[in-house]
Amino acid sequence: MYLSKYRVLLYYKFVNIDNSEDYTKEHLKLCKSIGLKGRILIADEGINGTVSGTVEQTEAYMNALKADPRFEDMVYKIDEVDEHAFKKMHVRHKNSIITLLPEDDVNPNEKVGKYLKPKEFYEMLQRDDVIVVDGRNDYEYDIGHFRGAIRPEVNNFKEFPEWIDENLSEYKDKKILTYCTGGIRCEKLTGVFLEHGFDDVYHLEGGIVTYGKDPEVKGRLWDGRCYVFDERISVKINNTEEDTVISKCAHCGEESYRYINCTNDDCHKQHICCEKCEAEQEGFCSDSCRQYIIEHPERDARLRLKEKAKMYERYNQKHEKSKEVVNKLQKNNII
Repeated sequence: MYLSKYRVLLYYKFVNIDNSEDYTKEHLKLCKSIGLKGRILIADEGINGTVSGTVEQTEAYMNALKADPRFEDMVYKIDEVDEHAFKKMHVRHKNSIITLLPEDDVNPNEKVGKYLKPKEFYEMLQRDDVIVVDGRNDYEYDIGHFRGAIRPEVNNFKEFPEWIDENLSEYKDKKILTYCTGGIRCEKLTGVFLEHGFDDVYHLEGGIVTYGKDPEVKGRLWDGRCYVFDERISVKINNTEEDTVISKCAHCGEESYRYINCTNDDCHKQHICCEKCEAEQEGFCSDSCRQYIIEHPERDARLRLKEKAKMYERYNQKHEKSKEVVNKLQKNNII
């Protein structure tokens, strides 16, 4: 029996897809016919997706892909949720499902680090001879990470090879332990480490989300929340008494893991902000952005919301998105 009406599927597979552009179009039709929402990347090298839908819709999708020999053994990380985690359905064709610069790219089917199950990863985390490297972006690290992990000074996955050379070269004689949200980034990141002369490289199979669901480990040694690229923004991982909030509101310094975007559309900076300060600061990340909007009122993100609300009202649209827009405007005392 399922506890929630909706589910989120997180999955990927590195497998050759012939005529991947045509397959992208076919896959979009499939997803829309089922009624899914989400983001899927398809390239010659494989598929990388996160989608949400009802239990029945997600089952139909998984069954459709299992009927395709290329994806019959693909692993799905499944979260039960109360509603859709996305607003729309996007299936896009790319040159790669995880992008590195051409000169840095690696094929996970040919070169990859050693996989560790959650219990093995937990045990390895506690060793003195390992270097733990977060395989995500810096802003993801800031709201949650494994205890003792190194924070990567990168805003984009492409920056990792150069960052590794500049910051980790002295640790080539150590065991390198990497992790990411669902596992896909580490498929290539461990290959990059191997290419750069690191011999003993490991990664968490299934990623952070799998680690948090493991019945034995229960997310131990994870501090904070895990950033996810959908409407939820972050999810809980540590399901023990050790669970804690490590990030702080950029304005008042109180504990918070809420990321919001700056009200200044020309800034749009994602920053950690508690509910109280979001209201008091009107969603601005800084006083300079507030001043900028005084001088350039047309760049106020709230104007877009007001225009959307007017459009929904004009056409008598009362769907989920229209309610969300109105609620946000009311919350910020705009209507």
